[in-house]
Amino acid sequence: MHLITPCYKLRDIQNRMDLFQIMGSFYKKLLQDENIKPFFKNFDDPEILEEHLQVLVNFWDNNLFYSGTYANNAMQPHLDLHKKRPIKQAHFRRWLKHFYEAVDENFSGENAHTIKTRALSIATVMKIKIAEADKTNSKSD
Repeated sequence: MHLITPCYKLRDIQNRMDLFQIMGSFYKKLLQDENIKPFFKNFDDPEILEEHLQVLVNFWDNNLFYSGTYANNAMQPHLDLHKKRPIKQAHFRRWLKHFYEAVDENFSGENAHTIKTRALSIATVMKIKIAEADKTNSKSD
C-alpha cells in the first residue's frame, strides 16, 4: 500500500500579513532556542514582543516592497546589544537558520528567496560592523 503525500506549492510572500506570519514564526523559534533566547529575553512580555514585531514588519515591508514604512537605523540597536552580550558567529548561524525556516515553512517564490538573501546580506554586514566596533574598542582600551 502506498501512501499518497499531498503535493502543493507554497505561495510567495505578498504583503504585510505574510511578513507578520514570518516574523511571528521566527520569534517563536528564537524564544524556544536556549542558545539564542538570552538575546531576546525582553520579548517574553507579549506587549513588547508585539511592538517589536510591528517594527520588524515595517523593516521587511520596506526592504522587500519599498513601502517607506521604515527609516530607522537598524544596525545601531544590534551594536548596542553586542556591547552588553557579545554576538558570536554561532548566534548569527542560529538566527539565519530560524529565519530561513520561518520563511521556507510558509512561503516559496521570488520574494521568499529575496527576503532570505537580504537577511544573509544584513547578517554579513552586521558581522563586519561588530568586528569593526570590536577593533575600535580594543584600540581605545
